[in-house]
Amino acid sequence: MSAVMIARKGTRKWEKLPGKNTFCCDGRVMMARQKGVFYLTLFLIIGTCSLFFGFECPYLAVHLSPAIPVFAIVLFLFVMAMLLRTSFSDPGVLPRALPEEAAFIEMEIEAANGNVPAGQRPPPRIRNVQINNQIVKLKYCYTCKIFRPPRASHCSICDNCVDRFDHHCPWVGNCVGKRNYRYFYLFTLSLSLLTIYIFAFDIVHVVLRSVDSGFVNTLKETPGTYPFKPRLTGERSLWTPNQPRN
Repeated sequence: MSAVMIARKGTRKWEKLPGKNTFCCDGRVMMARQKGVFYLTLFLIIGTCSLFFGFECPYLAVHLSPAIPVFAIVLFLFVMAMLLRTSFSDPGVLPRALPEEAAFIEMEIEAANGNVPAGQRPPPRIRNVQINNQIVKLKYCYTCKIFRPPRASHCSICDNCVDRFDHHCPWVGNCVGKRNYRYFYLFTLSLSLLTIYIFAFDIVHVVLRSVDSGFVNTLKETPGTYPFKPRLTGERSLWTPNQPRN
């Protein structure tokens, strides 16, 4: 059961979720409270692609093929879609036990363990269940008051138990679990392809310009050298050694 499912009647579940998550768009967007690194991820991806589209693609579209910027735009949009899908979706948060359920579970555990002498550590809270003719041990979460399913774990940052918990990724601002793992995988794969694509055609751009005007002149004509253009191109300065400065 998802933690952001909206009940048809009464209070909506995301409104009373005790974890450390933030919600918006009527509970359809779920993120961790620590979103600073996620904004950095957006800035790096959008900033890098903007420079590529503004300074590299016009030359490559004319001298090589118009398909180069078109494919880059499609790949960029796919990366952004997978990033937002990973960041804003429920990773598979398991609902916590209600007070009545937690009290019943505590009574079952105390009855199974018996009276523990003072000074001795109580035995671990584990429940054995049979899945596919195999005995599986379910661990108890003291925060959520539930026995977690296999491969589920409690995220200390979001303060929730997540089904098939992989890790908490600050770069996407969310946990990676059962419900958004496929989107996270597609995001990392497409971002790697986009990085290689941009880097490769940056080199192609420099090589093509070097054939026409030389490598040194190509570096002088790059956008990063605009503030130093007079010094690099050998233009005469307004001040000469024989002329006093103002």
